Amino acid sequence: MEIDFSEILTPCYLIEETLLRKNLQLIKGVKEQAGIDIILAFKGFSMWKAFPVIREYITGAAASGAFEAKLATDEMKTLAHTYSPAFQYSDFNVVMENSSHITFNSLSQLEKFLPVVEKFKRKISVGLRVNPEFSEVETALYNPCAPGARLGILADNLGDQLPQGVEGLHFHTLCESGAADLEKTLAAFELKFGKYLNQIKWVNMGGGHLMTRAGYDTELLIRILRDFRQRWKGIEVILEPGSAFAWETGVLVAEVVDIVENKKIKTAILNVSFTAHMPDCLEMPYKPRIRGAFQEIVGGKPTYRMGGNSCLAGDYIGSWSFNEELQPGDQIIFEDMIHYTMVKSSMFNGVPHPSIGMWLENGEFKLLRSFGYDDYKLRMG
Repeated sequence: MEIDFSEILTPCYLIEETLLRKNLQLIKGVKEQAGIDIILAFKGFSMWKAFPVIREYITGAAASGAFEAKLATDEMKTLAHTYSPAFQYSDFNVVMENSSHITFNSLSQLEKFLPVVEKFKRKISVGLRVNPEFSEVETALYNPCAPGARLGILADNLGDQLPQGVEGLHFHTLCESGAADLEKTLAAFELKFGKYLNQIKWVNMGGGHLMTRAGYDTELLIRILRDFRQRWKGIEVILEPGSAFAWETGVLVAEVVDIVENKKIKTAILNVSFTAHMPDCLEMPYKPRIRGAFQEIVGGKPTYRMGGNSCLAGDYIGSWSFNEELQPGDQIIFEDMIHYTMVKSSMFNGVPHPSIGMWLENGEFKLLRSFGYDDYKLRMG
């Protein structure tokens, strides 16, 4: 769908309803063909004003703590599957009130909270996160199975029987990965934890299944999941991707504020910040795509580094070439900036936070949220 960006006041995160529905149709198809459950991980996408659309296709939610669990009941209209590296007594009642499943990261956390869960007014299914000690994620920041990792219990720390009260196992080793990566991980998981699978009711295979990416082998994914269910009859299988839901569904629309030059390097300073609004670009790191620009430097064409408007010296990414010289007021449209972007954004430096909008199926723009001084001030006290 052609978008009239002249209607968009920058900066703005803009999601396209048509593209979101396309992803949701694919995800629902995988869920139904594989005979599993796929739930939305809020850590990757928690734009709750889009939840009414998502609920037409997918009804479950994965939370990382009390706030996300409450968002599940408030806006997704469902109890959450909740996992945290460490729960606290101070908000654990909120977690229980809003969860159907609770997964513990350690045996000590299980021992601490299981008596509380068992006394709760309603049945909550309890699981343990385990570490299969295998992951092909290359970026150390996102590898949960690196030596000394704090996420998940090693097989060596479990006996022949799972602790009483445990009904499920959860592993999460992927990050924007393919189906073949899951196949290898699953082999490692079954090798180390297969002896427990006849003791449980469900397996949560975590997130990182980027099934909506172009070229992803969804047929292989469905076959892997079907084969697992055939091997372990009666076990419910759950996936909780975050990126896959919002992958390639929207952009961050920014604007050139100034052009500066130093040692023949031209930097376009924008009204957004990489560290505040696109932190994965610096953390992964990766170079985002800009609509209408050349991703690599092209000799003889105007070339610019993109600079954020915070005081952090490293708040920049570069470089792109353009067909024409950039001028203050020109829009810069960063592609694929909806998943793991809004959820990580901050108001560092008091930089104005991008608004949030949706381009509806009928071709209209709908402003969902804008941010002002009070949003900044009230976070500080």
